[in-house]
Amino acid sequence: MTEQAAPAPHPSRVGDLFRHSPIERLEELRQKKPVQTGQMRVGINGKIGLLITAVVGTMWAAYVFAIIALVSLPSAIQSANLTVIIAWISSNFLQLVLLPIIIVGQNILGAASDKRSAETYKDAEAILQECLQLQAHLQAQDKILEDVLQHLHEAGAAA
Repeated sequence: MTEQAAPAPHPSRVGDLFRHSPIERLEELRQKKPVQTGQMRVGINGKIGLLITAVVGTMWAAYVFAIIALVSLPSAIQSANLTVIIAWISSNFLQLVLLPIIIVGQNILGAASDKRSAETYKDAEAILQECLQLQAHLQAQDKILEDVLQHLHEAGAAA
């Protein structure tokens, strides 16, 4: 004959089975929203950099730089020197024109990232609210189960 473990004692209350532990991070989530790019704190150098980026990071700046670069194109071609022409293409045209275009693209990507961040926050907030409703539902069920246990206990004691 094999020995069997004694059955675990039944809890006298449903609340003895589980205790809800509030999560501190939830209160933090309720207090603050996700940080957006425009809300970043920067010093004076950061403000200057943001201003220059805002000015240079436009398609208008790319057009102006293209015109500036094209002013020196005739002299580069007249030199008939391949090194001078390649230097004009790489340093004058590509660097001057591509820089603002890249910044424009980065600004668009940053705005999309901010939008995704805000949407993810809203999703997390909705899931949190759903979980809180589930918790309230379970607590209501716990109350009913406690009432049933109390009734069974009283019926057993009366018998």
